[in-house]
Amino acid sequence: MSLDLLVFGPHPDDLEIGLGASIARHAALGYRVGLCDLTRGELGTNGTPDERLAEAEAARRVLGAPWRENLGWPDGAIGDDPEHVREAAAFIRRWKPRTVAIPYSEDRHPDHVAASRLLRTAAFRAGLARYQAPGDPWRPDWVVQYFINDSTRPSFVVDVSDCYQVKRQALACHRSQFEQSAAGAVPTRLTSPRFQQLIESRDAQFGALIGVSFAEGVVVRDLLERPHLLRDSGTAPSRPPAPEESR
Repeated sequence: MSLDLLVFGPHPDDLEIGLGASIARHAALGYRVGLCDLTRGELGTNGTPDERLAEAEAARRVLGAPWRENLGWPDGAIGDDPEHVREAAAFIRRWKPRTVAIPYSEDRHPDHVAASRLLRTAAFRAGLARYQAPGDPWRPDWVVQYFINDSTRPSFVVDVSDCYQVKRQALACHRSQFEQSAAGAVPTRLTSPRFQQLIESRDAQFGALIGVSFAEGVVVRDLLERPHLLRDSGTAPSRPPAPEESR
């Protein structure tokens, strides 16, 4: 079965931080959505790999995605193995997504930057007929980049106000990462309440720019086509042209 949307995250919880509400929105609307984590986040200060896998699965259920896979790449070494690109390309060929969502290419975390570069390459090579990877060639319609830590002005935003509480619930599934009260938790940037505030303030700012409560933004490299200069793409002409105007 092909997908409408395939979202990659470098670590469990990354895709929730950047696109959690959009994932929930697409799933609720009936789009076919798949989730894929590249690593088990074993270098994280808090949480064991098994705990993080269980938390990711709980978040998947909250978001409404039918499945979530983990490629089990070593945390902190995304892209060090030359087979990573081939494995990611084969994964894309396997699921045939219309849209692939990857981390934004500029981020304070080296793994996020490496994942963005690698996945962009994999999405391109997946469409090459002569590229040696399992599966038939498949080229996604486009690749969108979502924000985890750092952000810039997005190419466009999605109003996710109605699904934002689902995003909060999905993030709450990652207790080992975000709860100071979790057993044995060591204080980190993520366990601080300010980190959740950073996420919500970014999404609230994007929302305010379009007059809604919350929005999630993405960056695309493609030039976006519009049918005309009117804001509403479904807008019809206010009056039919006069005969002399149509000549």
